[in-house]
Amino acid sequence: MITVTGHRRNPWSSRPLLVFWETTKACGLACKHCRAEAIEKPLPGELGLEESLDLVDQVAGFGDPKPILVITGGDPLLKQGVWRIIERAVEKGLRVALAPSVTPLLTRETIKRIVESGVSGVSLSLDSPYEEVHDRIRGVRGTWRRAIEAIREFLSNGIHVQVNTVIMRDTVDGLPRMVKLLDGLGVGTWEPFYLIPVGRAWRRMDLSPAEWEDVSHFLYQASKYGITIRTVEGPMFRRVSLLRRALEKKGLDPDEHLETGPLYQRLYRELVELMGPPRGEPRAQTTGTRDGNGIIFVSHDGLVSPSGFLPLALGSVRREGLVAIYREHPLLKSIRNAEFRGRCGSCEFREICGGSRARAYAYTGDALGEDPACPYEPGFLDALLERAGMEPREFWGLVEEMRRRGAMHGRGHGPRGA
Repeated sequence: MITVTGHRRNPWSSRPLLVFWETTKACGLACKHCRAEAIEKPLPGELGLEESLDLVDQVAGFGDPKPILVITGGDPLLKQGVWRIIERAVEKGLRVALAPSVTPLLTRETIKRIVESGVSGVSLSLDSPYEEVHDRIRGVRGTWRRAIEAIREFLSNGIHVQVNTVIMRDTVDGLPRMVKLLDGLGVGTWEPFYLIPVGRAWRRMDLSPAEWEDVSHFLYQASKYGITIRTVEGPMFRRVSLLRRALEKKGLDPDEHLETGPLYQRLYRELVELMGPPRGEPRAQTTGTRDGNGIIFVSHDGLVSPSGFLPLALGSVRREGLVAIYREHPLLKSIRNAEFRGRCGSCEFREICGGSRARAYAYTGDALGEDPACPYEPGFLDALLERAGMEPREFWGLVEEMRRRGAMHGRGHGPRGA
């Protein structure tokens, strides 16, 4: 079996790319899938202002290149002292991304203050092109319209906007029209979130492995319409993107060789009907971060986890400190070394993909177990390359080229939502 494990130094072994900080549990929305199980008022034990400023210093303490600090929640606009916190982060040379909830607090005046604060980008949630579906998911009527207005306002002020969309039973059929909506708004970055049954989310909201595979194929095709796409808790999207790209470069039809299913075919057919043929090269993000590997999460009370969707407390910023936890915790080292069990442990793509550690934990209780949403069987790549007439060296050379660039087209990472 072909593999690339161990062929290069992990770029996130000593510092994360992204630090997500759940500044507060307080939020004015009541989202049916909320990871944070947000409530109206802050919980006791939330980091105070001085502790919050100290956490900003800890993030800066990773050294250069400094991580991106993603300030999220709940709703970070309800965090006491949030403007001072942002000011401190900017003073420390951190790139700051903000993930505000779309509530009446997000006024034009607040948007102006965000723009003037030095924040480099924002992420806003838009789960469906259909107003009634989005508002039902978010639990408050009028949220969809406010989200559209906020996106336009931020863009008109020159702020990078990333749109986050949760993919689940209620939203999957709207994906083609989401592409059209985002294209019309001028949004350049889309981050679909593959549902994890954690917090308020239930397993019945989840898709089947075959459906997740089809969604990944669809998103790759959608990235040919001028929008950069990267997924949350959907690392199999990278494998699908790399395989499709390799086959395309050989002049072969990926749909024939990868046996796409009915959900993909229906979604892609609708996309072409709405948008016409693909417009250009794919903009599918293939950088291999995952929970605990380039990503770390700090809760409202200072507990550190591999991600917000993997609620395993590894220590506290109040005691051990964020830098020490990230660099020294045994579980994080195992994640970064791709020491997985089951199919994820024997997969050729275990470094590039590695499966969702959050989903493995949610379904099996084992953060190093296999991702139950992925249908890929290790060893398939050998047979595929033989049928395609591609040498393994050629394929992995393409993979390495994409990893060096960080994406097929478009670089960098912006904010990710809670």
